[in-house]
Amino acid sequence: MTSYQDRRALVIGGLGFIGTGVVDRLRDLRAQVTVVTRSVGAHRDAVSALSAAGVRVIEADLRDAAAIGAAVRDQQVVFNLAAQSGAVQSMEDPWTDLDINCRGNLVLLEALRERVPEARLVFVSSRLVYGSGGAGAVGEERVPDPLCIHAVHKAAVEQYLRVYGRVYGLAFAVARLTNPYGPGQPPGRTAYGVVNRLIHLALAGEVLRIYGDGGQRRDYIYIDDAVEAVLCVGEAAAKEGPVFNVGSGIGTPLVDMARAITAMAGSGRVELVDWPPLARKIETGDFVANIDRLQRELGWRPRVPLADGLRRTVAYYRAHVA
Repeated sequence: MTSYQDRRALVIGGLGFIGTGVVDRLRDLRAQVTVVTRSVGAHRDAVSALSAAGVRVIEADLRDAAAIGAAVRDQQVVFNLAAQSGAVQSMEDPWTDLDINCRGNLVLLEALRERVPEARLVFVSSRLVYGSGGAGAVGEERVPDPLCIHAVHKAAVEQYLRVYGRVYGLAFAVARLTNPYGPGQPPGRTAYGVVNRLIHLALAGEVLRIYGDGGQRRDYIYIDDAVEAVLCVGEAAAKEGPVFNVGSGIGTPLVDMARAITAMAGSGRVELVDWPPLARKIETGDFVANIDRLQRELGWRPRVPLADGLRRTVAYYRAHVA
């Protein structure tokens, strides 16, 4: 990915789970990186390390038009990983999800239109836009049918992007991400990142509660593979706005995942529990991404098998958290 060398790259949400990996990889590729975070104070050590490495860090809320306008000035490629996450949480508090995920993205799009219309934008969307999965792998041609407010807002932003591409010529690309996991997610995060959450529970010797019979299949992708895919997607940005699924292409029942984690951790136990009523109503069932387009058009493929990724992640959290 030599196109990033010496290019000015802005990573909004660059101190989050995925954002941290994107920033590190861009530095490896010798890009000139700027990070936007909503709170410098919450990431003081990381900010100090990045500043020492020559990475500019800006404190700004995605909804702050003046701050975002200043941040995007002179940037050549923008990665937007800032979002309010959580399917159930979006149903319980739809207004915050709307404000951050829709209004915030419109603020960014207007800033790009006014300040740097030639910049490329990478938007990290979600597999949740598809709604229910099904027995077969889901391809990008599937018409979105969101089951929760969060997914509706992700789908809405994708439509905003298409409008800005058609009307203003904005070059963009969309990465519909499945379930990323790996080192780097704080233990207190419970709204998303189920694999990392289960690992934290297992290492603490606690109960891993799995809804229903645990047979629902999910597509899990290791963080390094997810980051590499997002950067590949960025190289494909165009005003037509290509959309790519980002996943492993392999489905694993959640209960099997949980049992593998407890075996590797040597602690914790799996317990099947009833679905909470709200979670049951917005459950997508089995979901596996068809990743043929990403492999065929951009030459990307996942490199870390699930078993290896789990071992790496358990070892990391055992050393750094437990």
